[in-house]
Amino acid sequence: MSLKENAKYVKEELNSEEKFLEGFVRVERFYKKNKLIIIAAVVIVIGSIIGLYVTKSIQDKNKLEANIAFNKVLENQKDEDALNILKEKNIQLYQVAQFMQGLKEGNTSDIKLKYLKDLVDYQKALDSKDINKLNSVSMQKDFLLKEFAILNKALLEVDSGKYEDAKATLNLIPETSKANDLVNILKHYLITK
Repeated sequence: MSLKENAKYVKEELNSEEKFLEGFVRVERFYKKNKLIIIAAVVIVIGSIIGLYVTKSIQDKNKLEANIAFNKVLENQKDEDALNILKEKNIQLYQVAQFMQGLKEGNTSDIKLKYLKDLVDYQKALDSKDINKLNSVSMQKDFLLKEFAILNKALLEVDSGKYEDAKATLNLIPETSKANDLVNILKHYLITK
């Protein structure tokens, strides 16, 4: 290597070290200028992670306690301690327990959980053989047993001799329904009527 090349190499090395130091100084100035904001951001991120972890563990603990209490209620529906735990930890499971207790006692009027209330209304409509009640239940958009309610409405119409109404009612059930096999049987029966 010649002296010129050595000088050029040393100069390049000094430039790269100078750039590194210059970058380091910029970062240090930025840190000093925004020290509080950076520390606050780090604290917020760490606090959020800890908060999410604690919240998840509390939810898991509550879920476990509610499930244990619900199992106790399934064994003994009069267990007040388990019912109180359910009421505190998981209101929906508490309402399911109330529903089950109400079914045994014949009192289902205070059910507030939507799907259970719909099932109670459906059962009452079936028990009373009221076509209008079945119609109102079956026309609810998100009713779980919509097709079966329509099928039962058609059966009640057949029982009362309204065969044309029953045929029209059966046409409301889509072919993709799980009740379609029963619908086809009833339609075959109605062909002769």
